[in-house]
Amino acid sequence: MTRFFCPGRVELAGNYTDQQRGRVMAAAMDRGITAEAEANDEGIIRVFCEGFDPVEVNLTRLWPDEKEMGRSSALVRGMAGVMAETIPQLRGFDAYLFSDLPPGRGLAASAALCVLVGFMLATFSEAEITPEDLARAAQKAESRWYGKACGLIDPLACAMGGGVYLDILENKIVPVSCDFDSLGLAVCLTDTGGVSAAPSEQVYARIWSDMAAVAQTFGEPFLAKIRRPVFDEQWPAHQNDHQWMRARHFMDEIWRVSSMADALGLRDGQRYMDLMNESGRSQERLRRAFSADGWDERLTQGLEASSDLLVGRGAWRAHAGGFGGYIHAILPEMNLDLYQTSMDRLFGPGACRRIHIVSRGVCLAQDEKALFASRGFPEAAAPLLG
Repeated sequence: MTRFFCPGRVELAGNYTDQQRGRVMAAAMDRGITAEAEANDEGIIRVFCEGFDPVEVNLTRLWPDEKEMGRSSALVRGMAGVMAETIPQLRGFDAYLFSDLPPGRGLAASAALCVLVGFMLATFSEAEITPEDLARAAQKAESRWYGKACGLIDPLACAMGGGVYLDILENKIVPVSCDFDSLGLAVCLTDTGGVSAAPSEQVYARIWSDMAAVAQTFGEPFLAKIRRPVFDEQWPAHQNDHQWMRARHFMDEIWRVSSMADALGLRDGQRYMDLMNESGRSQERLRRAFSADGWDERLTQGLEASSDLLVGRGAWRAHAGGFGGYIHAILPEMNLDLYQTSMDRLFGPGACRRIHIVSRGVCLAQDEKALFASRGFPEAAAPLLG
């Protein structure tokens, strides 16, 4: 039995800038998906995870299936399909998964699953693959097989580990040091439960179309191709238009992403938190996603509580656009207990959870105690099969 781990990711900066070929930054965290797996010679991938239907994928049937889109089986089939393009003899495996990433909540659960499946396929097929190629394969699987328009930053963070800076227009990928612990800063995610009641795909598409509409007024396909001084010349005449407000958020945010990466490189925690607060307030005031019909007031309540607790002390913002109902906060460790206690009082015990940035991306985890060392895979998976 071989043990694997793939981290989820926390979004650091660049909210919705990837839609317009901008810059984004994310980091791998200590929440993720653990798997115990063993190869088989049946040409089949079997995946079992508590709370989900068992997945079985035949390696001779790897083309996309419209009926399967939006399901975990599509992600598994998609990764096998993409990997088969470069690895001629894929080997099947049986895997039992434990996930600490609730699906659809902005923690990159689907990206982590894709990266994990791809890494297991490469490992059991004795093939080499780089973290970047693994991430690009995951992006392709999510888009084509799963039917979800997705960016590259999520699977990059899951595959590479640590912090990752991505400039999409320039096709530049740069590792970033994210040692918040050594700076005396704590990173938290609070689950407010305030998920948007409006379909996230619709809100997401609206933000994208609004930004694209402004880019088209400049004769460009993407906002990233517009020089900031050129945009600034036109801004005063349009500053009350919601489409231009979202474009303003983009133009300011791509500058902030680079500045936040520089602050981490210089180990300037205060500068980083100041920029993160600028990003959060821009997200609320200019991007205007939280004004969408059906938005749950608990997220707004959590942001207001974070402001009361952290103003002048730390930084806070809606995580991953707020669609998953999480608030991301960074604060001095001395203030952690008060913040956690206050947020837990609002949203329930354990709602506010400290996370740590991990340097390793998807990996073998043989140095940790095996979950099922005393019994084989079929017996371990039996409870999931009913």
